[in-house]
Amino acid sequence: MSVTEPRRRDERRYPPMTMAAVQLTASAYERLKAEFDDLTTRGRIDVANKIERAREEGDLKENAGYHAAKDEQGHMEGRIRQLEHLLENAEIVDGSMIYTVVYEGDDEADAERYLIGNMEEQIEGADVISASSPLGQVLDGAEAGATLTYEAPNGALTVTVLRVEQR
Repeated sequence: MSVTEPRRRDERRYPPMTMAAVQLTASAYERLKAEFDDLTTRGRIDVANKIERAREEGDLKENAGYHAAKDEQGHMEGRIRQLEHLLENAEIVDGSMIYTVVYEGDDEADAERYLIGNMEEQIEGADVISASSPLGQVLDGAEAGATLTYEAPNGALTVTVLRVEQR
């Protein structure tokens, strides 16, 4: 097998792998695209300049500035790969639902806001939870006034949905 040929899976034993779509709102997609563009242009140039300046300081074995710049480069390249994956597999959704809930035994003043979506979504004043999380599963599609119980790692928890907002 040559280096350029991909390894073939036996589809009788292993079904073809498919990439799951990453659901993002249009605003999250645009924000991630802007971050990707910035990191792949200005970000790479800045890190390359830091590495070059650190190399000029001499011995690389004990050069903390050089090692810090290389670490920064590694983290940045990891984020670039992550963004690339998200953007390539993105499915734009019209909006997101924000659920305001209060846990059993708490006052309404202690209410918490949750957005069900991808961890890359950002909403001021709302925590993002996955649709596959226990709380996300029971909240998805719930209406205001519903009392829901879900299994958490430390036992069953009950929440009451106070409000549901379309974002």
